[in-house]
Amino acid sequence: MRFLFIVFFVAVSLLALLLPFTVTFEPAETEYSETTGLPPVPKIGVYDELPDFSQFTDVNEKKLEFFSYLLPLIEAENLRILHSRAKLLEIEENFKANMLNDADRRQLAQLMDYYEVDPSLSNEQVFAVLKRRVDVVPEMMVLMQAANESAWGTSRFARRGLNLFGQWCYREGCGIVPNQRPEGQVYEVAKFDSVNQSVRSYMRNINTHPPYMDLRLLRERKRARDEELRAIELVEGLGSYSERGDEYIEELQSMIRVNRPLVMEVKQQMAAQLGDKPQTAN
Repeated sequence: MRFLFIVFFVAVSLLALLLPFTVTFEPAETEYSETTGLPPVPKIGVYDELPDFSQFTDVNEKKLEFFSYLLPLIEAENLRILHSRAKLLEIEENFKANMLNDADRRQLAQLMDYYEVDPSLSNEQVFAVLKRRVDVVPEMMVLMQAANESAWGTSRFARRGLNLFGQWCYREGCGIVPNQRPEGQVYEVAKFDSVNQSVRSYMRNINTHPPYMDLRLLRERKRARDEELRAIELVEGLGSYSERGDEYIEELQSMIRVNRPLVMEVKQQMAAQLGDKPQTAN
């Protein structure tokens, strides 16, 4: 099985060399199969422009509009990840029973590619790394980082690039050059075609990049103890997201505490429209 994955990744690498340099920096999406026991992923339209959040003079009104705009995207993306995780666990069980089929192998290879798993790892290590990476990001953490990094959707990078999370890219023309970029640096603040893409890219960033290993390990330990995944605890693993370090973490935790009632208000409104019972904002 490991040999097949290595062959797959070599083929993908060779193909990448043949593609034009202008190919988007975002990897292809993974396929996922909706699994029983989970609600279907809702159909979300393409959010290709931001509302003008600067028009609101009332702070709470601005926050409610910001949360109302983003929350459906975050919930849909987390649900998509949960379906992928459920499929991953199913594939692992098939592997242990020596019952992998071609569809399992294809989906496992796609997950390894998307979540940047080294194909030279043993089969057991592959599943361990994937289970650590294919998991949800608490919505309160996503909302507060989006608010913090984009100045509540009003920053230049949010308005011009639909980038709500301050993500960088390193290919010339891939984004917006910051006004204060140090001489000799080549990074740009990434531009996205939609806010959907921005949210998905952010979650993949959290779930794959080495600087956020502490967050993923904390989440993994909570999963092992069957504990709730709470943003106010998981943000402890975001020390590398900002050069402000602990000060950044404390600010996010404060934002979570202050804004949770407003997010719950939005969730209650959304649930009422669907006739559902609102869930706690985590």
